[in-house]
Amino acid sequence: MVLVKAKKEELLGPLSDVSGIIERRHTLPILSNVLIERVPGALSFLATDIEIQITSRGSVEPSGEVRSVTVGARKLVDILRALPDGAEVTLQQQDKRLLVKAGKSKFVLQTLPAEDFPRLAKPAGDVARFSLQQKELRRLLGLVQYAMAQQDIRYYLNGLLMVVEDKTLKLVATDGHRLAYASMALDAKLPRQEVIVPRKTVLELGKLLADSDAEVRIELSTTQAAFAFGGVDLVSKLVDGKFPDYTRVIPVGHKNQLAIGRETLRQALLRAAILSNEKFRGVRWVLTDGSLKIVSSNTEQEEAEETLEVNYKGEPIDIGFNVNYLLDVLNNVAGSEVECRFGDAASSALLSFASEAEFKYVVMPMRI
Repeated sequence: MVLVKAKKEELLGPLSDVSGIIERRHTLPILSNVLIERVPGALSFLATDIEIQITSRGSVEPSGEVRSVTVGARKLVDILRALPDGAEVTLQQQDKRLLVKAGKSKFVLQTLPAEDFPRLAKPAGDVARFSLQQKELRRLLGLVQYAMAQQDIRYYLNGLLMVVEDKTLKLVATDGHRLAYASMALDAKLPRQEVIVPRKTVLELGKLLADSDAEVRIELSTTQAAFAFGGVDLVSKLVDGKFPDYTRVIPVGHKNQLAIGRETLRQALLRAAILSNEKFRGVRWVLTDGSLKIVSSNTEQEEAEETLEVNYKGEPIDIGFNVNYLLDVLNNVAGSEVECRFGDAASSALLSFASEAEFKYVVMPMRI
């Protein structure tokens, strides 16, 4: 029985949208599969890892009698990618197998019952609903997502705090050593909702969102976050935990400050990083009137020193940082100039950009 006849690209697009969340090893074999099913006027592809569920609707209309089937996602993706561009592909169910035919090529894949495919339940309770442009959400995620923790025992740091309140959306990420904060105004006034979106969901969103004015519809409940855009529906469970109070982390009143060209500073840090300690990645900033000296050294007693002329007129400061934390923000936030504010050698530093008025980056010092 035929499920669909379509061009390779018409199947590969939506299939690629959903297959990124599928893990290579699963205790449940069906989680390695994608659910392909007929929906009104379209063919739908659904994948899940139990924590995240992504559905993508293709533009092709099903032509056969089969309602739904599940098949190994990565194998089907690999087969479609390997076929010639523009190839006419037929998906056909035969007993408990799926036949993939294109020209003189034929592939036979095992299937599992579609009725056994798990789906995330609908959320209960209050839901905050709002919309914004895809490019705006993509930009906000890019400003903060690199500061998320990765496999931290403090599981609530392995994700992104998303807060809606009144007419503001705030995103915060921290790994305990640095914190990135960004916000933007919304059209609608909303009740307060605070959720922690898992790291994997955030990274997947960053891949799928387009740099366009098209809309993304967002729903936040106490148990789920849902994002709908461009034929894709992404639903994610939330991280259950209490995120640190970021308002206490962002320093206020640092009097020592300097403004410096972002690319000038980035290039100097890249050069100094070459001879930094491979394990601790520390660099010293030695600030005096009109001068910033960036110094690094390693266990082999090799040293690097970069001296930059800056408009600094504050107290002399000798402070250490993890160079990767500084490069992360300079690589991910656009803008010609970065403003740095300092307390003393034991206080965190605050970095901001004139081009991103609602962005703040806090980095803790390290002893070198």
